[in-house]
Formats: sequence, structure tokens, C-alpha cells
Amino acid sequence: MAKDVLCEVNSCKYWANGNKCNATSIYVVSNRGQQARNSEETDCKTFEPKI
Repeated sequence: MAKDVLCEVNSCKYWANGNKCNATSIYVVSNRGQQARNSEETDCKTFEPKI
């Protein structure tokens, strides 16, 4: 399991200083069916906008 999860999306409510993600779990899906070939073919479903 990853020790640190990095994220540059500072508009997400889970974003923390140092580009860290402070969500308790991360959910990533393929946006091209089940077989993603690169990171551009994936989406983070954990994202929630900051209010």
C-alpha cells in the first residue's frame, strides 16, 4: 500500500500542503473501459471540490 499519495489538484477538499492527499481511501477508475493503457485513461473518483 502506498505510504504517501500525491495530488496536485488543489481544488479538491482532500488536497493538503505539499501536494498530499489526505483522503482515507482512493478510488481510481478507467475512463476507457476496463483496460487503461496509461494515466490519461484513468480518473480519480475520490475527488470532491472544496466548498
